[in-house]
Amino acid sequence: MAFPLPDRAILTFDRALRTVTAQARSSRPYPAAESGVDQLDEQQKQHSAGLMRVNHVGEICAQALYDAQSAFSRSTEVERQLQHSCIEEEDHLAWTATRLQELNSHASLLNPLWYAGAYCCGVVAAKCGDAVSLGFVVETERQVEAHLAGHLQQLPEQDQRSRLIVEQMRQDEIEHGAAAQALGAREMPAPVRWLMKGMARVMTSTAYFI
Repeated sequence: MAFPLPDRAILTFDRALRTVTAQARSSRPYPAAESGVDQLDEQQKQHSAGLMRVNHVGEICAQALYDAQSAFSRSTEVERQLQHSCIEEEDHLAWTATRLQELNSHASLLNPLWYAGAYCCGVVAAKCGDAVSLGFVVETERQVEAHLAGHLQQLPEQDQRSRLIVEQMRQDEIEHGAAAQALGAREMPAPVRWLMKGMARVMTSTAYFI
């Protein structure tokens, strides 16, 4: 159902507000629910929290990207797939927020900025057509999957709760990329891929601390 422009703007603002104020809800069970309490020292807690804060920011950006791309997609099929992926990304957002609370840490103070920047990127990708928009999803998910695989190497061995969350997220990202590819994604040019990596590097290095 297509909403009038003012209604769409209100709905978009409401979703953005709920995303950046940590009101995400998970539709699936928390991956670490059955895991015991990890015995981490203070340094390990801080490191795990930094990595999970980066992952939380990634999910803030995912919400913005998928929201923008689905809103401006040109086919119902693409819109549905993007919305489905967005729901699973909201699970990730809720899980990482929960883990940050367990680690007695906080989300990034720059979340509104991350959301706004990602939303603009999503609009630009969508305006280039569905094939380009889907290609942007494929490349994003490819980079995120590699990023999460790296976190599995960096997390303290004792931090099984974070590991369970990150591994489930990694599997979901692979599926999202494959689904976008199956819908006719166009390969992103090398300069675009490099730019995306550069932007991600700025985000991850900043969000680890702030």
